[in-house]
Amino acid sequence: MGDTIVGGDAFTVVAGPCAIESREQFAAVARHVRAEGASALRGGVFKMRTDPHSFQGLGAPALDYVDEVRRLTGLPFIVEVAAIEQVEVLAPHADALQVGSRNMHNYYLLKELGRTRIPILLKRGFAAQLREWLLAAEYVVAGGNESVVLCERGIRTFEDETRNTLDLAGAVWARQHGPFPVLVDPSHATGRPELVAPMCLAAAAAGLDGVMVEVHHDRAAALSDGFQALTLDRFSALARDLRTVLAAVGRTLTPVEQGASPA
Repeated sequence: MGDTIVGGDAFTVVAGPCAIESREQFAAVARHVRAEGASALRGGVFKMRTDPHSFQGLGAPALDYVDEVRRLTGLPFIVEVAAIEQVEVLAPHADALQVGSRNMHNYYLLKELGRTRIPILLKRGFAAQLREWLLAAEYVVAGGNESVVLCERGIRTFEDETRNTLDLAGAVWARQHGPFPVLVDPSHATGRPELVAPMCLAAAAAGLDGVMVEVHHDRAAALSDGFQALTLDRFSALARDLRTVLAAVGRTLTPVEQGASPA
């Protein structure tokens, strides 16, 4: 996103906390993932939560932290946009805007994003068919914005041992049948940190374009989805193992310094 290429032979790692909670928290996680090989940074500003009493994000005040950490790390930043009116608020502070699972069918939001020229990361709806996912992307493209990256984040099935069911085959199908790069989000797909790394390695071996993972320096104190976040040490181990798998299939991690649009 932004200065990061998504697609081609390189493998993009987007990492960061589910939600930006403070300057110190965001900077600590960002510095670590940057040092270990992440090529883009994630962090929630406006959070869509199932429980209305849960932490909803810091909102606009978090954007000062975003600007500071982007300067500090040089990492491109991706953030979820939950409503049309948030587009003009978030776009000046981000290198890409994310459409979350609940909004994949929000065609008015997708049309608005089609009128922008900022890259869009489109997560698959948790009950969406693969062709519906590709058609949602076409809403953005039809508006003139062709910089779209897809993200498989798990679908809702009968299984309850994982948070969702990661459809790795569906992600590969979308990569084969559409013009868009495809990432995988195993944090939301599994809800279990011990499963995140294996799914990341599988995505790399399957030829997908990258992963998006949640990382927190103090999971127990996290205000959002701490149970599924990787610790700093676990992220370091993941980055090491990813390099091994990627080398075996003739690929590398996307270097931060590489400058181009993501799609």
